[in-house]
Amino acid sequence: MWTGALLVGTCLLYCARSTMPICAATMSESFGWSKKQSGIILSSFFWGYCMTQVLGGHLSDKLGGERVILLSAVTWGLITTITPLSVHVTSHPLTLISFLRFLMGLFQGVHFPALASLFSQRVRESERAFTCSVVGCGSQFGTLVMGGAGSLLLEWYGWETVFYFAGFLTVLWGYCVCAYLLKNKEKGLTFEELEKSFSPSSVTHVNWKQFFKKAPVWAVIIAQVSVASTAFTLFSWMPTFFKERFPDAKGWVFNVVPWVVAIPAAVFSGFLSDYLISKGYKTVWVRKVMQVFGMGVSSLFVLGLGQTDTYWQAILFASLAVGLQTFNHSGVTVNVQDLAPSCAGLLFGVANTGGALLGVIWVYLSGYFIETTGSWDPMFLLVVVVNIIGLLIFTEFAKSERMDTEVVQV
Repeated sequence: MWTGALLVGTCLLYCARSTMPICAATMSESFGWSKKQSGIILSSFFWGYCMTQVLGGHLSDKLGGERVILLSAVTWGLITTITPLSVHVTSHPLTLISFLRFLMGLFQGVHFPALASLFSQRVRESERAFTCSVVGCGSQFGTLVMGGAGSLLLEWYGWETVFYFAGFLTVLWGYCVCAYLLKNKEKGLTFEELEKSFSPSSVTHVNWKQFFKKAPVWAVIIAQVSVASTAFTLFSWMPTFFKERFPDAKGWVFNVVPWVVAIPAAVFSGFLSDYLISKGYKTVWVRKVMQVFGMGVSSLFVLGLGQTDTYWQAILFASLAVGLQTFNHSGVTVNVQDLAPSCAGLLFGVANTGGALLGVIWVYLSGYFIETTGSWDPMFLLVVVVNIIGLLIFTEFAKSERMDTEVVQV
């Protein structure tokens, strides 16, 4: 039940996050925004997103990831719902929407570190890759739902309904989880609990200085930074790319097909990873193979996407690129839990903070380069280069042994 609930929660996370990329072109026409201004709004999400990664991971390690996920989801669900209403109470919609996107990023930033913490504490090691992949494919499923339903709502009823749709469903999900899955004592956080979580006695007994000197720790951080920042860039700009390169194409097609491919790919990668380990293959070898597909092979199709002028070929390349990127769930995402089960939330938060910070820069720079050069090639090339650098470092230095204990030697 919890796996299903977290899958739906992650789906709704991406439904809410997808609202702006899907509506960006239409809203730009309505409000007269340039590409640079659209880039500011799209990147403002990641400024907030990067600020709460470590905090969310730490709180989840100490208080429970399920509580952190629920409270944050209800908050960003409400923010999504009020976004269209807020536009009518200001003469500066660009500033206000950027601020609301910043707040949404602030509260969504705790989600994936909380999941990492929750899985490291509640899921057996032999089942983590599959569980992470199933829950993680909620990101593709959410983008799929919003790409289909959101595109139709946008076309039929206007951009405002896209925000209402995502926000209302999130609040409803929060109510159901609170009513049917959480115990009474887990339904909120008290100031006393928050104070205890930051007290010296609650701090995990990890020698942080030695921990962050270890090469496998930095390998997983750099790989996650590369994965997150490039995924954010593609996620933010791909709908606009298709709309401009193929203006007569239906939004529900290019916003749906790649994510239809991604869902079974994510589940398959998780099953394959756990199966290979159960057959005796070394865990670290399996993690690296997953990353070769998730960062290396997928980059070939990203590069091809920027070169094609044929609509269905572009759909094919985008689908293969997005589908192969889901193999990262069974690679670097689970490797964080391999290295540091006692503080997986915090470590993932550190790595994802770097990814979000670079995501801010890449999303804004992509808008700048697209507008100044008149070409989409620099954005796709940037994604490929960052992915390859991260992959090379991960395959060279990654390990699967615990790094959060003093007895582990690198």
